[in-house]
Amino acid sequence: MPTIPLIDPLSLDSLTLVASREAILAKIKQRGRFALLDGIVLQEQEPARIVGYKEIRAEDWWAADHIPGRPIFPGVLMCEAAAQLSTYDYMVRSQCPPETFLGFGGLDEVRFRGIVEPGVRMYFAAQPIRMRSRMFTYAVQGYVRGELVFEAQIMGVIV
Repeated sequence: MPTIPLIDPLSLDSLTLVASREAILAKIKQRGRFALLDGIVLQEQEPARIVGYKEIRAEDWWAADHIPGRPIFPGVLMCEAAAQLSTYDYMVRSQCPPETFLGFGGLDEVRFRGIVEPGVRMYFAAQPIRMRSRMFTYAVQGYVRGELVFEAQIMGVIV
């Protein structure tokens, strides 16, 4: 069965910045190499969804070693970036205090549908499936050049 897009992938490059990297870091705890989002370009109430992005660069810390001579953005980092986007959205929607820490609760239905190489912007779209007072589940998708390359369900929990 074909995947239903969370967002029109052809509209992604026309979206404008609504939250900078600094605004993201004000809500989530990941820092340094593991602060994976560069910006948020959409956050809507109805339908509830959010879109952020990461610039995939040849000088990124993982690129020299994964895979030497042909760097490929690791799937585990796609999962982490999607989790950070979901966490940011949950923090904003739930109006969590800044000291709240959300940890990874799990992954379901993960699929990698394309190779992501440096020199592209990867968009991540997320939509809440379930939001509770101490946990969440989001459907997430990743796009490069309008093509679906990643999808999963991300679970997070307040720890």
